[in-house]
Amino acid sequence: MTGIKFPELEQLERIIEQLGDRAQIEVVERIQYQDHEFPIHCITLGSDRTDVPVLAFFGGVHGLEKIGSEVILSYMETISQLLDWDREFLARLEKSKLVFMPIVNPVGVYIGTRCNGNGVDLMRNSPVEGVGATRIFSGHRITPRLPWYRGDESRMEKEAQALCSIVQQHLFNAPLSIALDLHSGFGIQDRLWFPYASRLTPFAFLPETLALKELFDRCYRHHIYRIEPTCQEYMINGDLWDYLLDDFVQRFEAEHLFLPLTLEMGSWLWLRKSPMHLFSRHGLFHPLLPHRQQRIFRRHFMLFDFLHRSLLYPQKWTQLKPKQRAAYEKKALGFWYE
Repeated sequence: MTGIKFPELEQLERIIEQLGDRAQIEVVERIQYQDHEFPIHCITLGSDRTDVPVLAFFGGVHGLEKIGSEVILSYMETISQLLDWDREFLARLEKSKLVFMPIVNPVGVYIGTRCNGNGVDLMRNSPVEGVGATRIFSGHRITPRLPWYRGDESRMEKEAQALCSIVQQHLFNAPLSIALDLHSGFGIQDRLWFPYASRLTPFAFLPETLALKELFDRCYRHHIYRIEPTCQEYMINGDLWDYLLDDFVQRFEAEHLFLPLTLEMGSWLWLRKSPMHLFSRHGLFHPLLPHRQQRIFRRHFMLFDFLHRSLLYPQKWTQLKPKQRAAYEKKALGFWYE
C-alpha cells in the first residue's frame, strides 16, 4: 500500500518477500476504507496434502489489540530464518501445515480501534446467541457508536467471513487441527481459553483438551498459562470460534478433531508496571515500551513450538481408548465445571 503508514502490514509484506516460493500467499479479501484498500493475507507453509495436521495463527481480530498481530509477525520472522538452515524444522513441515492470518482486521489495526471500519466487533459478529449473555459487553445490536456492536444480523462482516473461510478450507478438512487466536487486555495472567464462550456447556473435545493440558503441564511445569473454558470468565454473543466449532461438529466430529484456542495475553500486568500508559490509546492492550514488546515477542514461542509438536505426535492426547476418554471427561468436568 502506498501513501499511508501501516507498520504491521509493511512488516508482513517484507516477510512474504523473504519467504518467496517457500510459502503459498493468498489475499483472502480486500477491505475498502475511506480512500484506501486493505488486504487480508493468508500465508501457508508446509505440506499441501489433506491428511496432515494443521496449526493456524490468527491475530488482529480486535484492531486495538495489535500485539497479537505483532507476536505472530515476530514468529513468522523467526520461521523465515529457520527455513534457511534448520533441517529438523523442514522435516516437520513435510508432515504438517502452518497457516497464518496475522491481520484479520486490517482497518482496525491501522486506525487503532477494537472494531472494524464499520464499527463492528468481529468477535461478536457470528449468529451464535449466548445463554444469559445480556450485558452490553456481551455483544449488542443497538448502534455501532457503542463498543461491542454485533453488526447486521442478516450477514457477517467481510473480515469474519474471511477468517471462517480459511478455517473451513484448511482446518476442517485436516484430520487434526488447532487454531490459536491471539488477543490482549484481560487480567494480569496469560490465559489459554477453549470453547465455549456463549454457554456453560462442555464442548465436544473436552477429554482431549484435558489430556493436552496435562501433557503441557508435565513438559513445562512452570509455564505461565491459565487454561480454562472462556465461559468461566464471561459469556458473549456472536463468538466466531463457537460458531465455527458448532459447524465443524455437525459435519466432522466423528472423523476429525478441531481445537480452537484463544491466547488472551494479560496486558493489565504491563499497565500495573506503567500506570500512566492508561492514558494512551493503546496502553491498556499493548506494551508501549520497546523492551516489554520484545519480551512479549519471546514469551510465547515455547507454546507455539509445543502445539506444533503435539500435532505431529498426537498419540498421548488424541488416541484415547473409550474408558480412558470417559475418565478424562469426568475429571475435566470436575476440574472446570463443578
